[in-house]
Amino acid sequence: MSDLRELVLDDIEMSSFAPGFSSLKSLNILSLEGCKFDGSIPTSFGNLTQLTDLKIAENNFSANFMLQGLRDSIFSFLNLSVLSLSSNNLRGPLSLHQFSKLQNLEYLDLSNNKFLSLSSDNNVHYILPNLTSLSLSSCNISDFTEVLGNLQILKFLNLSNNKIHGDIRQWFNNVGNGSLNTLDLSHNYLTSVEHLSMKNLTFLGLSFNLLQGNLPIPSFGAEFFLVSNNKFSGHISSSFCNASALEILNLSHNNLSGHLLECLVALPNLTSLDLQMNNFVRSIPDNFSKSNSLQSLHLNNNQFEGWLPLSLTHCKQLEILDVGANKINDKFTNWLEGLPKLQVLILRDNEFYGAIHSSNTKHPFPMLRIFDVSNNHFSGSLPTTYIKEFKGMMNVDFVSTIPDYLENNYGSRYYQELVMVTLKGVDLELIKILTTFTSIDMSKNMFDGKIPYVIGELHSLKGLNLSHNKITGPIPQFIANLTNLEWLDLSSNRLTGGIPLALVDLNFLEFLNLSQNQLVEEIPKGKQFDTFSQYSFEGNLGLCGFQLSKACNHDEGKLPQSTSSSNDKFGFGWKPVTLGYGCGMVFGIFMGQVIFLTGKPEGLVRIFQARPKKEAKRTRKRAHQNQRRVN
Repeated sequence: MSDLRELVLDDIEMSSFAPGFSSLKSLNILSLEGCKFDGSIPTSFGNLTQLTDLKIAENNFSANFMLQGLRDSIFSFLNLSVLSLSSNNLRGPLSLHQFSKLQNLEYLDLSNNKFLSLSSDNNVHYILPNLTSLSLSSCNISDFTEVLGNLQILKFLNLSNNKIHGDIRQWFNNVGNGSLNTLDLSHNYLTSVEHLSMKNLTFLGLSFNLLQGNLPIPSFGAEFFLVSNNKFSGHISSSFCNASALEILNLSHNNLSGHLLECLVALPNLTSLDLQMNNFVRSIPDNFSKSNSLQSLHLNNNQFEGWLPLSLTHCKQLEILDVGANKINDKFTNWLEGLPKLQVLILRDNEFYGAIHSSNTKHPFPMLRIFDVSNNHFSGSLPTTYIKEFKGMMNVDFVSTIPDYLENNYGSRYYQELVMVTLKGVDLELIKILTTFTSIDMSKNMFDGKIPYVIGELHSLKGLNLSHNKITGPIPQFIANLTNLEWLDLSSNRLTGGIPLALVDLNFLEFLNLSQNQLVEEIPKGKQFDTFSQYSFEGNLGLCGFQLSKACNHDEGKLPQSTSSSNDKFGFGWKPVTLGYGCGMVFGIFMGQVIFLTGKPEGLVRIFQARPKKEAKRTRKRAHQNQRRVN
């Protein structure tokens, strides 16, 4: 054991260190991430003089960076090149000069601790000559410190989720001396980046700040350009056309206007284009190339008009298409069914019209998981031909215990997509889209006829909204087959008959709205149904039950049909409906962003489903394997 060179014990809970731990004097690599250690960092670490890699992130180690004990342990590793202390309880003032003895240090991650501040000590003797990667996310930093300008070969700098305010000063361009290619300043209080040089940046994260004025221009070699959730205004400069290496372009949630440049949808390497929540006008360009790499296209909540461009058929890698909340006036373009990887299709809140018919495609939409055509002018029967081919909504996978998300990996980073859906009666923007998350929303149209039986085969379905249409017939018994259903809205239709008793066994059902129909008889009792309020059932004059404070007289016939009215476009009323006590997923409302695998996902307080701890550790392991390759 004395000759052991590498020891990795990640995610193994240990209350204390083994007695012979300090005798491993030949050890080069030690990783104890997520082991739930607490207390002080052992001074016995100081005996491991040959360490080059030390990773003790995601524990409960506590220490004050001004204490001698800490310097006697970690700061004595003169050969150390990788040091990860993120996500512990380290505290006190932090100054980079404390690491000045570690002249071989290349990678330093101090993110997610409880530091009081970052010292602005600028003594040139404290330069770390070999440092290429520095992560100080969530470290209570309130201002830039000029000591960063002394890091002459720095390539990677993460200062996200701090309290940095004001503008970026001219000296900041000295950081890395031209070698800096990855810079994340997202989730701060920056007001200007006028003096920031974009020359060599392949990754720039400025999202969630207070930036205004014209958009900065990406460098020719830019790959990730993320400036969402600011106050930028004006048009997109034609200079963006020169950034031919762009893979992710996120300009969402700003005040941008004008038309969408044709060159943007023709960029050869672009995988994600997010322009949602702006004021873009005119039609969507029709020059998507046959060789394009697009996987997600977010154009929702703008003022695009006209029709969907036929060249979208060239986007064979497309997984997400969201053009909701625009002024698009078109029939349902059934050529979309030929996109083999499409998982999310959102056409909501536009002026689409006519019936939804399938073409002759043998298996249309084989991977579709989210289908939202709500608030349009579609008519005719519900699209049975399509629904029976929604294979992605039929099979429940109980095998994997680790959730899978719609996200793309890019070396040491991954990008998480978001979409806007009506979830349990509320419009939300959703991050971390589980690939097991499935929903159908065809509400607020003019569909008629009965609910097709094929819906009962969508066993993975989480949400079904058919409200505000002209659907007739009874509530089908087969709805009870949707055992994963968490919200069901059939309100404001012309449904008749009783509520099937079997719906009581939908154990995950949290949201139910059957109001404003022509339902009769007694409301079923037990389980979820005992938690729903009157708003779930009102407007059905033939219904009775304690929810409506109306006793049932089983000897009477059917009561008169509803004659209620409202101001919605189909003459039916609607009100929010009380949630039940189901055990469904927890849904979040935070925005998509790039997350460095070197640290804890910042800015994501609540997500679709809590990421299991072991999966988070797996993510971190990928980070340590990939981060040192950043160039």
